[in-house]
Amino acid sequence: MSGLIEGLPDAVALRCLARVPFCLHPNLQLVCRSWRAALRSPDLFKARQEIKASDELLCVCTFEPENLWQLYDPLRDHWMTLPVLPSEIRHLAHFGVVSTAGKLFVLGGGSDAVDPLTGDHDGMFATDEVWSYDPVLQLWARRASMLVPRAMFAACVLGGKIVVAGGFTSCRKSISKAEIYDPEKDVWVPIPDLHHTHNSACSGVVIGGKVHVLHKGLSTVQVLENAERKWAVEDYGWLQGPMAVVQGELYVLSHGVIFKQDKEQKRKKVVASASEFQTRIGFAMIGLGDEIYMIGGVIGPGRWNLDINPLPDVDALTIGTERPTWRQVAPMTQCHGSILGCTVLRI
Repeated sequence: MSGLIEGLPDAVALRCLARVPFCLHPNLQLVCRSWRAALRSPDLFKARQEIKASDELLCVCTFEPENLWQLYDPLRDHWMTLPVLPSEIRHLAHFGVVSTAGKLFVLGGGSDAVDPLTGDHDGMFATDEVWSYDPVLQLWARRASMLVPRAMFAACVLGGKIVVAGGFTSCRKSISKAEIYDPEKDVWVPIPDLHHTHNSACSGVVIGGKVHVLHKGLSTVQVLENAERKWAVEDYGWLQGPMAVVQGELYVLSHGVIFKQDKEQKRKKVVASASEFQTRIGFAMIGLGDEIYMIGGVIGPGRWNLDINPLPDVDALTIGTERPTWRQVAPMTQCHGSILGCTVLRI
């Protein structure tokens, strides 16, 4: 990495490069070999941390194209495409996805591939495999496998560590097992089981420094404050529907309306109409900054339209204003249709 910028010590030059937005790195790598090496070195990530430079990017994976992820930079309204996830599992789906330590993690799940001759699902339902993507090195890597194969489970980050709980095993049986992963040590260890399981998919959100595990169709929420404590069962009376956390507050889409849901009480406040999403299925709802993003999905066959229309569309609702307003942002450039995974990556 010698001679990065003429007249500057390399340490200073690296700090200059660290200030460049992540979405522009592919262009910078074309300048010369030394810049390409610098932008792919761990030293760049350290420099970004030292100068407190960071980007928050949306990570999205859809059913098509197979095992492909895209990143979205909201400040520059720009989409980037990652190398294809190198899993041997065809059409990996029902996985957990989180980000921590500047990396994207894809956990478990199974094949959603369909045999074109019979229409049957072709492949295992749940696996224990774990992948991480390093945006600096631009590489996918296998990590230590989970202790239990699982699909359709809750996955969250608590204190920099990954917590997974519930879901279904490879024999499609619901489980209460939970475990936690240390990304620095690359080690999974068991934590106390959930109090109960349910024959439906579960999901997780972190609010107020606590993991909340929700089962579709159940009003109760199972709460974990830290890895040493057991799960507590609470009945907050939360609305059912897609959820997003924005600035530590919970928002729920229910019956074509987005509500702000009080974390531990049954109070809710109308935020905005979202009636157009009543005809859309398979979309993602996620918070980033002071906005809620609605991503992708499918417009199914209806009364006047028999076609199935997979969408690349992305809509954003700005929460941090007196009157929340919708706006369309740049659509996905490669991915479209049903969202399989979505998270926020901080680099």
